[in-house]
Amino acid sequence: MAEENLGTDTPATVSVPDKPALEGLEERLSSRWRTEGTYHFNEDTTRESVYSIDTPPPTASGSLHVGHMFSYTQTDVLARYQRMSGKNVFYPLGWDDNGLPTERRVQNYFGVRCDPTKPYIEGYRPPEKPAKNQRDWDVISRKNFIEVCEELAVEDEKVFEQLFTTLGLSVDWRMTYRTIDDNSRAASQRAFLENLAKGDAYMSEAPTLWDVTFRTAVAQAELEDREMPGAYYRYGFNAENGEQVFIETTRPELLAACAALVAHPDDERYQHLFGKTVTSPLFDVPVTVHPHPLAQADKGSGIAMVCTFGDLTDVTWWRELQLPTRPIIGRDGRILAETPEWITTEAGKESYAQIAGKMVFSAKETMVELLTDAGLLDGEPKKISRPVNFFEKGDKPLEIVTSRQWYIRNGGRDEERRDQMIARGKEIDFHPSFMRSRYENWVSGLNGDWLVSRQRFFGVPVPVWYQVDEHGEPNYDAPILPAIEQLPVDPAADAPTGYTEDQRGTANGFIGDADVLDTWATSSLTPQIAGRWGRDDEFFSKVYPFDLRPQGHDIIRTWLFSTAVRADSLHASAPWKHAAISGWILDPDRKKMSKSKGNVVVPNEVLEKFGADAVRYWAASAKLGADTAYEINQMKIGRRLAIKILNASKFVLNLGATEANVLTDDASVVTNGLDRSLLARLSTVIEDAKRAFDNYDYARALDITESFFWSFTDDYVELVKDRAYGGHGEAEQASVLAALATTLDSVLRLFAPFLPFATEEVWGWWRTGSVHLTQWPGTDHLASAVEGADPAVLPLVGEALSGIRKAKSDAKVKQRTEVLSGEIHASPAQVAQLRAGFEDLKSAANARELTLVEAEGELTVTNVELAPAEEA
Repeated sequence: MAEENLGTDTPATVSVPDKPALEGLEERLSSRWRTEGTYHFNEDTTRESVYSIDTPPPTASGSLHVGHMFSYTQTDVLARYQRMSGKNVFYPLGWDDNGLPTERRVQNYFGVRCDPTKPYIEGYRPPEKPAKNQRDWDVISRKNFIEVCEELAVEDEKVFEQLFTTLGLSVDWRMTYRTIDDNSRAASQRAFLENLAKGDAYMSEAPTLWDVTFRTAVAQAELEDREMPGAYYRYGFNAENGEQVFIETTRPELLAACAALVAHPDDERYQHLFGKTVTSPLFDVPVTVHPHPLAQADKGSGIAMVCTFGDLTDVTWWRELQLPTRPIIGRDGRILAETPEWITTEAGKESYAQIAGKMVFSAKETMVELLTDAGLLDGEPKKISRPVNFFEKGDKPLEIVTSRQWYIRNGGRDEERRDQMIARGKEIDFHPSFMRSRYENWVSGLNGDWLVSRQRFFGVPVPVWYQVDEHGEPNYDAPILPAIEQLPVDPAADAPTGYTEDQRGTANGFIGDADVLDTWATSSLTPQIAGRWGRDDEFFSKVYPFDLRPQGHDIIRTWLFSTAVRADSLHASAPWKHAAISGWILDPDRKKMSKSKGNVVVPNEVLEKFGADAVRYWAASAKLGADTAYEINQMKIGRRLAIKILNASKFVLNLGATEANVLTDDASVVTNGLDRSLLARLSTVIEDAKRAFDNYDYARALDITESFFWSFTDDYVELVKDRAYGGHGEAEQASVLAALATTLDSVLRLFAPFLPFATEEVWGWWRTGSVHLTQWPGTDHLASAVEGADPAVLPLVGEALSGIRKAKSDAKVKQRTEVLSGEIHASPAQVAQLRAGFEDLKSAANARELTLVEAEGELTVTNVELAPAEEA
């Protein structure tokens, strides 16, 4: 069958510009694609016809860098291939504009900060120039702050959209979404309420990782280990028999929070102490010594001080040994001012008074001084370097505080659910396949459920209120929930059904949950948000489960896993069939590009310098999962390729190839052996490229297409010029024009996912419609032409032509100089192959006489006699 060109009624007239150029293509063609709806998703469809992509919503408040171009191009290449393969591609794009990143950007951009106790100001406008000193920033209400956040987010999104349009992303711009708009908030709140109804969401007062700077809880997936200098301090606890039990700790400031000592069950040094009581120095608090397998006999003194809470291991010991809770650090990062009830002696109270109210670092210095002055430190501190938990966006080490928070079950505390989530991962085809192990390792290593509540302002509110009893105490055990049709709600501003606003915070009234949901709690629902879950169930059924989730490998533990958790709970399925995992962009020193390192590159610069097709070529040359260096030279190669497509296509069309020459079912017109060799090679390239794309190996599809293209332009086109102009008769001319037109047609389609601008420009010179709405090239129409054809003929004839050209170059004469005679020595099999393109070889070489000589060894060109220079 002939390859279909959707929208083509009659053959286009060939109209080739005198000087083809890449400049200006992005703006002109992007505008045309949007006007004509080239990439629109057709909603009148079936699920079988759809290929749906759960595209990453970029953080709109973040700065643009080349990493965006890299990973989003790779997704777009796959989208374009699927569209050309006949799929109705659902390819929306969202903006991740809620949460802490937007808050921070708004604070710094406008010079404002939020205080929920402040009254709302109608028509508030932030300062035109923010105050340099944060103490002089405007302090505004929560509602005003949210309005300012939304205003800036919209402006940031325009910048992103312009970049992605210039880059040539074939998304359907009618279907964008924002993670903070009403639809997203309603979907996120509905999912939370469904999780709650199923028992998959719950509230608990428990140890919580806490960032003291942002005053918010932090989930395990948001942790980042940073190497920090520290020291081991050694001091003793007093046993009942007068024995000194020495511990070594990096956190002496938590001594007042000590709840137990722990040693390994097999450690003979401490077995006689298990179950007995020792007393803490300075504070005189009795604590019990326990055995536990997590204690490390070879670390420090082999016995550990368990404080509530110094680190996550303390939490494990506290939970499993059922230890008392003795917190001393507040949410502001300071030691609590009031002396804890477990410190009862006057000496202990006096010691505590020395650290009360101090920041953690200052409290540590004071504790070391107190221990030193009392002669309780054993030896000098041992300086060390150790990994410390930070919030990935934070500047100070995390603390662990006890607080009431919302959680979603993810398998961190439930082995059966953990196994279930690993099984969900096995339902997804990871590309590359080894990335599955990162998912499974993360799930296997979870140590707690997903903490989803955050103490921030700009986000999706937790959709819950609480009754207040006659004593003014909230009843957290019986939350008041909105109806689904009421969503989205803001409990901080809306009253629940049956109450009025004047009952907020009063006895027998209500309070609203003040927290917002973790940004991942909304981002984990991108398939549901983009797919209109809860708004248009018929539409949702046409796109879900999605076919593809493209993303970076660094957020497998966050975005990919959290999306799988929500899909498992809400739909009892995996959210997608495939996960395409891209690598990082590295600087020339092979370091990851990041704003903190100051080594990022602004994408606008390279787009303006090299053009979108060149940048896309660089991105598509990298395999999925491969960390890739930012490589200007690769972009230069891509630009040369795009220019070559323009110029070579112009040359081919000027040789006389037209749409009418493109082969259909009848390929009998192709009679020449060289032409048939070309089409045989083309057929193989088409099949190999399709196979590579179907395996999500677009980089290989690009490589084999490019290799074929250069052979086509450098060898074949040069060989057949004379025949294309009719120098060997009409039949030979018809054969070569069919080969030229058919190959150009297929090459443009093969390159279209990678270089959409150059290929669309050339397509318009001789075809109607868009190359991006044509079918991916097939091989059925080539079958009769390539049957019995020898694909080795073309490269062999090209090699012989190169040998003759080299002889001319060595003689320092022009390539059009006539060859009076020459010999080509080759094996008998090669001589037979050369005969298939012999006349074209003579014409291209401008040779009167060439002799084929059977010989052993590699092909060689010898005894080349050239016409005198004056006869050239």
